[in-house]
Amino acid sequence: MTNSDIVELLEQTARLMELHEYDTFKTRAFSSAAFTLDKTTENLAGLSADELTKLPGIGKSVAHKIREMVDTGRLTDLDELLAKTPAGVLDMFRIKGLGVKKVGTLWRELGVETLADLQQACDEGRVASIKGFGKATQDKILASLEFLQEQKGKVRMNKADTLANLLREQLTAHFDRIDISGQVRRRATEVDTVQLLLQTADPISAMLTLQNLPDLEQNEMESSPFAWRGQMTGFDVRVELLLFPAEQMDRQLFIQTATEPHLQQVGAGGVSLLQTAYQTSAGAGAETETLIYAQAGLPYIVPEMREDDFAFRWAAQHQPDELVTWNDLRGTLHNHSTWSDGKQSVADMASYCRELGLTYFGIADHSQTATYANGLDPIRVRAQQVEIDALNTGYTGGFRIFKGIESDILSDGSLDYDDETLASFDYVVASVHQTLTMTLEKATTRLIRAIENPFTTILGHPTGRLLLAREGYPIDHRAVIDACAEHNVVLEINASPYRLDIDWRWIDYAMQRGVMLSINPDAHDFAGLLDMHYGVAVGRKGGLTKAMTFNALSAEEVQQHFERKRLSR
Repeated sequence: MTNSDIVELLEQTARLMELHEYDTFKTRAFSSAAFTLDKTTENLAGLSADELTKLPGIGKSVAHKIREMVDTGRLTDLDELLAKTPAGVLDMFRIKGLGVKKVGTLWRELGVETLADLQQACDEGRVASIKGFGKATQDKILASLEFLQEQKGKVRMNKADTLANLLREQLTAHFDRIDISGQVRRRATEVDTVQLLLQTADPISAMLTLQNLPDLEQNEMESSPFAWRGQMTGFDVRVELLLFPAEQMDRQLFIQTATEPHLQQVGAGGVSLLQTAYQTSAGAGAETETLIYAQAGLPYIVPEMREDDFAFRWAAQHQPDELVTWNDLRGTLHNHSTWSDGKQSVADMASYCRELGLTYFGIADHSQTATYANGLDPIRVRAQQVEIDALNTGYTGGFRIFKGIESDILSDGSLDYDDETLASFDYVVASVHQTLTMTLEKATTRLIRAIENPFTTILGHPTGRLLLAREGYPIDHRAVIDACAEHNVVLEINASPYRLDIDWRWIDYAMQRGVMLSINPDAHDFAGLLDMHYGVAVGRKGGLTKAMTFNALSAEEVQQHFERKRLSR
């Protein structure tokens, strides 16, 4: 059981305790423990109950509960709470803007026990009539229900990767060749089907093998003799396993990776890519995909970009080897530490970056408005900067830490420090975290005003979206990107698989306007730094070149950019 598993169970227990109106003190003990342990770097599963009580905020009772989770994989308190809570009530916690008290009110006063019940109650206007709700809240609930329905059966890129690799590992013992294809290979930000190609000369035996594997639940109605379809236990997404003979694998890997609009692209000879693929002789091996494009008279397109005809417009001006790669990244900006809500110290995060082969690390902890994230007031800002100066004196080989901040963009578009404090940073990431319900005009105006601020260096996660959980606020992307171009502001690709914001479809327009993009992990721990892999995938999908990737610049070039920005003020 991982730390995150333990924290999740504690949070769920505290939430249900509050829902069922348990003793406030006991409820707070669970919620406080979850909040505290979410930041620890200790391996909780390896600690005894006595050792757990030595951690801040962990009493004997909670320590024994944690040991129960680790030893049994369950928590009796939670099991009892779940037994008396309708499953649909748990689903209501996914609704944006519904806290525990409001969920409890809907359940008790209206008898709402499922999302369908909630939908009906909103449609009939009964939610608006409850004290403390009103029509505005009812409308927000309806919008959130619609959004969740659209996202049903999808997973984020990281979870799709996990599932695809689990399947490949499980199937390796039974098949000579296995290829991950479809949306996962195309690096879709949201995946509704995890698809793998399996090589077999005996599809009947192969299908029997698949039917007998543990954790795979077949949907017989959707399956066929050459296609197993269903789900894997623990993952709410469709799985598709396609069976092909050896001579078809390379061709089918190409066909199954690309979308229909991409395959229908017609080349110089008047033949589509799909037709060309079927006409291409088998046995070309690793060169099959290159050969298909060449025989169609079309430029080669990397798997990530095989969505539609955009890739061919891009290819008219660029070559595939111009696309950014992980190895092109020289440093990382927009990271958090224990100074705010991160799990590792500045020194440890920087040390891990050096292990990754990076040459600079940018710290951008939360600013003073973000009290929920232990944001830094000006006094703590100065203390952190003293620490960073001391660390920088000890580095060799040119490595350095840049002093930054993630400054909240307030509702009027201003940043949440005075000019003197803002001037003390090497760079400023300006981001919206609060008051997310805005019209397109309000959100766009708010962002543009922040961009116009002479201290803004990077615009962070521009739409505030959380994939599969929260739709981003609407913005005029062109106007925002144009403002970045005018004021020399870098645009963030937030590499967290929960965000991947800005959307890849706007990367090319940003490059056309001369706006550089920074692949920022928004890391709160070591693992978060590796999220830049997802940012690279999204960057390549949108046609991002190394030349237009801000953190592909050297430490010296980044420093020069910061100095020019400072002089322009």
